[in-house]
Amino acid sequence: QVQLVESGGGLVPAGGSLRLSCVASMFGFDLYGTRWYRQAPGKQRVLVASIDRNGTVAYADSVKGRFVIFRDNAKNSLYLQMNSLKPEDTGVYFCNLYRTITFWGQGTQVTVSS
Repeated sequence: QVQLVESGGGLVPAGGSLRLSCVASMFGFDLYGTRWYRQAPGKQRVLVASIDRNGTVAYADSVKGRFVIFRDNAKNSLYLQMNSLKPEDTGVYFCNLYRTITFWGQGTQVTVSS
């Protein structure tokens, strides 16, 4: 059974930084594309950043230049370095793995105070 466990969320003032981590308990992590999503209160879940199995990255326009997504396949881990945080970055951040099937983590709360 695949499990994804996120960590690293918290309360941070605007302009601060956080690093989110997602550890996958599975074989074949390197075969999956990976993504981070955010869900703000009362809103739909939106894609924040992705890095595919080949290392190709993509970002939502709202986080370009501030967030960096990277992965360590040897550790079955996905990361999101978030800098220059803004109040609108607040939400629950979810780790996602995709291939022919999709797996989700339970989410980690990020709150950015103004």
